[in-house]
Amino acid sequence: MYELARSLLFALDPETAHDLSLRALAGAHAIGAAQLLHPALPDDPVQAMGLTFPNPVGLAAGLDKNGVYVEPLAALGFGFVEVGTVTPRPQAGNLRPRLFRLPQAGALINRLGFNNDGVHALVARVRDARPAALLGINLGKNADTPLERSIDDYAQGLNAVYPYARYVTVNISSPNTRDLRTLQGGTELDALLAVVARERARLADQYGRRVPIAVKIAPDLIDQDLTRIADALVAHGMDAVIATNTTVAREPVAGLPNGQQAGGLSGQPLFARSTQVVRTLAQHLQGALPIIGVGGIFCGADAVEKLRAGASLVQLYTGLVYRGPGLVAECRRALAGYRNAAAPAPCAAS
Repeated sequence: MYELARSLLFALDPETAHDLSLRALAGAHAIGAAQLLHPALPDDPVQAMGLTFPNPVGLAAGLDKNGVYVEPLAALGFGFVEVGTVTPRPQAGNLRPRLFRLPQAGALINRLGFNNDGVHALVARVRDARPAALLGINLGKNADTPLERSIDDYAQGLNAVYPYARYVTVNISSPNTRDLRTLQGGTELDALLAVVARERARLADQYGRRVPIAVKIAPDLIDQDLTRIADALVAHGMDAVIATNTTVAREPVAGLPNGQQAGGLSGQPLFARSTQVVRTLAQHLQGALPIIGVGGIFCGADAVEKLRAGASLVQLYTGLVYRGPGLVAECRRALAGYRNAAAPAPCAAS
């Protein structure tokens, strides 16, 4: 059924198709039909970040930037749903077109640029949401905030979302906000994490609840930087690392239509590199910090490979565009089987 829907959606501009799909999902959820898009599966709980996740398959940030569709998305069977990236003030993002399909590669390129309605609008939407999945909120900085003041943006975002998030993600790895990845540098990262940790401690006292914080990193880092970042996250008391965001590499899609568009590349071409980042982090951390594996998961066996590399949880995004909601159940079954020592079915040829 999704193959037919995909053929119709792929005839539209990608961003238009994205918005139409979410509105259709919300409509189906409103009449109680969204549950028909996924089979009923038993919970497969996972402990990570001090939380109990109903199952290890999550939705990556970016699909629902403004927290409009939390409950309909959770109804697809996710164990956790991450909304955002959200910034303190509303911003339009980059000029359209800014989202491109590369179907020959099972990939997307986006240069959306944190387009969102601002953190206060998001909070107004999620404060009363009752999703079946844990809610994560992904924070970024406004494009016009000078880099030296970016810490203020993250602190402001954390204060706004703290009462409503089950966990918070600090996004310092999007390639579509100028100089954002500079925050992964040694001095910059230590300064940011120190403020985040201090603000979290204050908020935990205020609300009587410690909200876990994850940090999302780029795939385009050398091993030396990965281990340095891992050490900094542990030293500052962060609770997880999300590996990875999109890549600026273009070798896997060289020569394809839209392959040289500016922005972050996601999907199947990212799978091998993002999985290697998970592996490098896991070998260095030795269990000191849970890893959320994201990047190029298109089937259950892909999700299992992230866990083999050292991830505790996984997230989906681009695979949903190409495979549809059935991918969630496929990954849940594969991960449950793997955790019970069953071999996953290989991915079907795309």
